[in-house]
Amino acid sequence: MPSDARGVTARRIVLGTQLRKLRENAGISRSDAGYQIRASDSKVSRLELGRVAFKERDVADLLTMYGVSDAEEREQFLEMVRKANEPGWWRRYTDVTPSWFQDFMGMQESAARIHTYELQFVPGLLQTEAYVRAVLTRGRPDYAPADTEKRIHLRMQRQTLITNPNPPRLWAIIDETVIHRPIGGRRVLREQLQFLLEQSKQPHITIQIVPNQLSGYAAEGPFTLLRFAEAELPDVVYIEHLGGAVMLDGVEEIEIFSRALDRLTVDAETPDRSRQMLAKAITEL
Repeated sequence: MPSDARGVTARRIVLGTQLRKLRENAGISRSDAGYQIRASDSKVSRLELGRVAFKERDVADLLTMYGVSDAEEREQFLEMVRKANEPGWWRRYTDVTPSWFQDFMGMQESAARIHTYELQFVPGLLQTEAYVRAVLTRGRPDYAPADTEKRIHLRMQRQTLITNPNPPRLWAIIDETVIHRPIGGRRVLREQLQFLLEQSKQPHITIQIVPNQLSGYAAEGPFTLLRFAEAELPDVVYIEHLGGAVMLDGVEEIEIFSRALDRLTVDAETPDRSRQMLAKAITEL
């Protein structure tokens, strides 16, 4: 994954936020802005939220309308448009990923901190290839769909996010049942736990295990909280379910999940104790 791909989604959202501030400071409505670029007010809303690609001509017209006439300042905005429109590496996998998951990958690539809580599986960014294959084939590799190998490659490609020279901070909290659930069989689980143990020693990765006696109290399901370095970007919570996924960024919603994370970090064993639990589980396999 190219190192400059991490910021594509973030740049798009930041650019949209800056355009919204310019519009509001100029006292211009979304409808009027939309008319200026031959679009609806709903499209302007999507642009300002960073949910669609930008056209240089549209941004140039909006800058003129908002009173931005300085050539250097205008060029800075247009350069942001060009960078924000760079396709993410995951676009090669659109045939095996739904649009909502592509949105999540874009946000994850842009995050400075990734907090994740898992009850059933090892977090995706920390899975071995054999474990991924067992999960994606539901333990029946002989009946795997034709696109399975491409989906496995996608998940392994995503993991380069935490092996790049400037990785985000990953904080994974895992239920104790995960390290004893024989996904793929004993050999696959042993290899997976050894990999977790190795990764837990990385300076940018923290792994904590919630012991069985405290499981289920702080949160009733898995979720991921993304935090960004850019001040314009709000925290985002990602929750996946059987039929899709939701991403939440409301202040009250983020507060609920932040409190849950705080409780989980307290209930979970310390990173050192969690490593001991992993080592013990490995010897028992």
